[in-house]
Amino acid sequence: IMFHSTLALSLLLIAVSSNLAMAIKKEKRVPQTLSRGWGDEITWVQTYEEGLYQAKKSNKPLMVIHHLEDCQYCQALKKAFAENEEIQEMAQNNFVMLNLMHETTDKNLSPDGQYVPRIMFVDPSLTVRADITGRYSNRLYTYEPQDIPVLIENMKKALRLIQTEL
Repeated sequence: IMFHSTLALSLLLIAVSSNLAMAIKKEKRVPQTLSRGWGDEITWVQTYEEGLYQAKKSNKPLMVIHHLEDCQYCQALKKAFAENEEIQEMAQNNFVMLNLMHETTDKNLSPDGQYVPRIMFVDPSLTVRADITGRYSNRLYTYEPQDIPVLIENMKKALRLIQTEL
């Protein structure tokens, strides 16, 4: 009888612990990549400093996207950005890419305020391009989903500027 109750208790413990393990597994979320939803095929740098280093080394412009997770405008722009093949391809092949959910210490990245979403370009000479702006005079570096064509033109402009300055 002692053996049967030990066996029953062991089986009960095994059943409970495996159910618990499955419950814990379900809780785990998919690890967040550096893309944060902006484009999983794009290689993203982790920090602004790394972005500057890579831009200089690769002679590609650095594109810095400032955003916040709980900002509806950022979410809308992110969706449009991630779904646009031309942007994804250019970002993947021609730019050093960084998306930040916090401000950098570089004040050149917030010439007209620290709002989100904000997209700025830094050329390989490490100059923040204040001449590449969106279409809003009150928030020069903001883009909305309907501004994707403007963003594409600005990405092309950033690439042209580098080619002419070589």
